[in-house]
Amino acid sequence: MQADVVAAALAQAHRSEWAFVLSATVRVAGDLDVAEECAQEAYVSALQAWTRDGVPERPGAWLTTAARNHALDRLRREVTLRRKLPLLVEPVTVDPHDPADLDWPDAAVPDDRLRLVFTCCHPTLAPEARVALTLRLVCNVPTPDVARAFLVSEPTMAARITRAKKKISAARIPYRVPGRAELPERLDSVLTAVHLLFSTGHTAGEGDALVREELCDRALHLPRTLAALLPEQAETRGLLGLLLLTDARRATRTDEQGRLLLLADQDRTRWDQRAILEGLTVTAGALASGPPGRFTLQAAVAGVHAMAPSLEQTDWPRVVHLYDRLLAVWNTPVVALNRAAAVAFADGPAAALPLLDELATDPRLADYPYLPATRADLLRRLGDAAGAAQSYRRAMELTANAAERAFLEQRLAEVSRAAGAEPAPG
Repeated sequence: MQADVVAAALAQAHRSEWAFVLSATVRVAGDLDVAEECAQEAYVSALQAWTRDGVPERPGAWLTTAARNHALDRLRREVTLRRKLPLLVEPVTVDPHDPADLDWPDAAVPDDRLRLVFTCCHPTLAPEARVALTLRLVCNVPTPDVARAFLVSEPTMAARITRAKKKISAARIPYRVPGRAELPERLDSVLTAVHLLFSTGHTAGEGDALVREELCDRALHLPRTLAALLPEQAETRGLLGLLLLTDARRATRTDEQGRLLLLADQDRTRWDQRAILEGLTVTAGALASGPPGRFTLQAAVAGVHAMAPSLEQTDWPRVVHLYDRLLAVWNTPVVALNRAAAVAFADGPAAALPLLDELATDPRLADYPYLPATRADLLRRLGDAAGAAQSYRRAMELTANAAERAFLEQRLAEVSRAAGAEPAPG
């Protein structure tokens, strides 16, 4: 078979099947590092086997079988793991999409990927480590994107993930399905991981495309399962509402050439009205369940945007109020920056500039591209073309996504012309 066909099939299988392969292999290996290595070996084996025999009808089942066989071989070879030999009686042929093949003693979590997410979010790990480990290993998000989500450097995040894996091994944390009574204490970390998974797909940290659709689709499936699993937890519905309302704009966020379109320039008639209706419904239910948490409040903000006929007709004072409530329960510099952007529309850009000056002193935002990009937009609206150009250049230095860089370059050229100067090379 042609090498490019096999490579494309493997790439697709890596995007869509990795979590299934890893989670099934963990059950045999009993060790996350070993399971990850065996899963990687399965993909390497597939390159040669599929080139020789053709791409199998069910690539995920093939990869899972190969990974589990690699894990079984290791168990047979390693004397120190003889206590795990009873696992050798498990069948080695498995369909990762067949619940009968993925039966667990405790069926509290019906989705196999979600099971592993809950397992990685063990309460003995630090909250940041739980989420980072889940994103990197279960969701297959690259380490640079995980680091970007946490506003830390890539080496710092790589070290954090390594420490978490070592702690799991040293503490002999079991890889099992948590019982229903254990789920709530892990829920916040699980919701955070799912939200960040969606965010890395909604706006890719690097590459040519603005959106990684497979990550968005993967993330949207998980909160549906969570909301059905834990209907009494309002934040599960809040997260589902947030993702539905945000993703409803997906088709309008770029033009036919892939260029970024801001909210003001999007064709709102093309927003997914079915997703908006569902998102508003589940968000309203979450808001009616008691004091809202951070995901429910973010969903409420997204709902205001979804119902507005235009950017100018958006209820900006309402958005600012919701961000005030969000800061009370989740005080982060990114939330504060979003609030400042809303203030700029509610009270004018001049009112928001002092807020940005204060945020500029926060070291967590030192390399965050949306801070100088927001400042540039405010200065542009105030007529300070030279100041806007300087901020646009800084934002471009920090932006790795091609669609966002192209947009910033266009704005830089516009303000540079207004300032009577040639723009610096991009």
